[in-house]
Amino acid sequence: MDVKTARPSDQEAAAAARAERRTVERRAKIALLRTPGGIARADEPRRVATRIDRLARYHPDVRPVNPAAIEAGEPAAMAAAGAILERIILTDDLLGVGYLEGGVRAAAAVGRVNIRDERGRLTGYGTGSLVSPELLLTNHHVLPDAATAGFSVIEFDYQDGVDGLPRPVHAFRLDPDRFFVADEDLDFALVAVRASDNELSGFGYNRLIGTEGKAIVGDFVTIVQHPKGGKKKVALRENRVVDVLEQFLHYETDTEPGSSGSPVFNDQWEVVALHHASVPADDHAELGRFINEGIRVSKLLAFLRGKRFTAAEQALVDRLSTRSERTAPAPAAGNGERPVLTVSMPFDIRLRAEPAAEPETGRIDPDYSNREGYDPAFLPGHTVPLPTLPAALVPLAALNRQATAEPRYVLPYHHFSVVLHKERRLAMFTAVNIDGRTSRALHREADHWSLDPRVDEAEQVGEEIYRANPLDRGHLVRRLDPAWGATEAIAQLGNDDTFHFTNCSPQHKDFNQNKTTWAGLEDYVLNNADNHDLKVTVLTGPVLAEDDDRYRGVQLPRQFWKVVAMVKTDGTLSATAYLLSQEELIKGLETTGEFDYGAYRTYQVPVRRIADLTGLSLGELPDADPLERLESTGEVREVGGPADLLL
Repeated sequence: MDVKTARPSDQEAAAAARAERRTVERRAKIALLRTPGGIARADEPRRVATRIDRLARYHPDVRPVNPAAIEAGEPAAMAAAGAILERIILTDDLLGVGYLEGGVRAAAAVGRVNIRDERGRLTGYGTGSLVSPELLLTNHHVLPDAATAGFSVIEFDYQDGVDGLPRPVHAFRLDPDRFFVADEDLDFALVAVRASDNELSGFGYNRLIGTEGKAIVGDFVTIVQHPKGGKKKVALRENRVVDVLEQFLHYETDTEPGSSGSPVFNDQWEVVALHHASVPADDHAELGRFINEGIRVSKLLAFLRGKRFTAAEQALVDRLSTRSERTAPAPAAGNGERPVLTVSMPFDIRLRAEPAAEPETGRIDPDYSNREGYDPAFLPGHTVPLPTLPAALVPLAALNRQATAEPRYVLPYHHFSVVLHKERRLAMFTAVNIDGRTSRALHREADHWSLDPRVDEAEQVGEEIYRANPLDRGHLVRRLDPAWGATEAIAQLGNDDTFHFTNCSPQHKDFNQNKTTWAGLEDYVLNNADNHDLKVTVLTGPVLAEDDDRYRGVQLPRQFWKVVAMVKTDGTLSATAYLLSQEELIKGLETTGEFDYGAYRTYQVPVRRIADLTGLSLGELPDADPLERLESTGEVREVGGPADLLL
């Protein structure tokens, strides 16, 4: 029987045409890459800046570069960008073991697709990769429809072990009845695997990241593949990005073309594209023998976001953005449905790259495209919109450079959102949803605070203000507030996101760590009050007064506010507001360099007072305030414990 690999004749013809049309532009970029610092000029300034932002997540010594300065060609910015990119991307052949560890983990999730017909006959091969705990990604021309997918099989561990002996191959049927989506233009197919999470967990998965900045012209990429349906091979950094199109990446190579459906990785082992075609480049002497083409991951995810799915299918799509630790595959026993095969496979690795460690557990998720932020419809039967900025504050709100919808100043995170004041460099407010039914008490690891790459660095207060003084990085959204979800991995994403500098404000340590102030307010309302469905929405922020004292160039807020909204068991909305001051603690800091200790208290105040102090419009929340029922709406109640709360 003549069994062949899947070949995309139409896709190859289209890729060849695109490569031909881009010949002049591609040659110009390649010429730039050969000049000192040229890698900083070979791609769009915005993409170069975004790439540097992303590299900063893996290299602590890298600082972001202003894209406007790159676009303007400012010598200092161009020199800085060129130096960073040349040092990290155009590296020598010295390797650290961390790079190899990352490659082994990434390769474990890649398998050989056995394409079969309705009679179970093998008709061809492709390559596929797990991209979530249940879903496999390959090409449309490998699995063009649900029927073909239903007959086909994915095989993992088609390789030899380090001892040279063949490893057991684990074969799984695909499950298109559970999930299948494909698109011919983008040449991709995403299908469920018929196996439990436990059966697949040993292979891990290569999570898709929608945000840009994963690869620019000049980056080297790696294709993990089963070429011609054969044994898994990895040619490290044998492909170099030479052009970035709207939907595709072009990368040159001197090696054999990669297999259809293979994931294309950058040096950080992030998937940047789905490989689907190779075309000869014999007429371009400056290139390798082939131009490879892959579909950009950001375009695949954008396509999925535009599709309508059933609730069960949407749950699977949502898991594409859930982080998981990738572990080395462990041998698994076969069963009647999933035969275990034994084959030989050399794991071919050519070492030509600089190591780049994976993000540590508990660190911030580097993909910002999957954050949905605060949900106004979170409370059952009621809608609590984000506070509205008055006209005077709108120009002062820092813009989210990756925003695709209005208002562009909202910074969405996992289960919460932040609006940042670009001149004060602190949050105007935060808004978080808390679900007491699925909250998880995650262990707190060593703090690792990060700037948000979606906002200009000059618009955020960073580590510099907290050194060598009693100031704490005071969480506005508490660490455990967004730490909830169907799985611990989802909860961890929310937990980690609270460690953005956009979500903290300078607070005296005695203020921030005091357990008798408002630290337990949300816990009490969530678990002990007359709360329906164990859900709470919390708005928090500093009072940014014009006369706040300045310290190290930053005005320190004297007061902080909080509005807590819940639905009571009778179905009515309740909103209560609280105000806390650290004025006595920070008095005289700028002139004396010391903090004065003084008393500080927590007060329950009318929600309307928070609106007056901040200028924010809080919608219907003032009308849901129990203090509104008192004779005087100016009522202020000191809170010394739960008995003092009016809910």
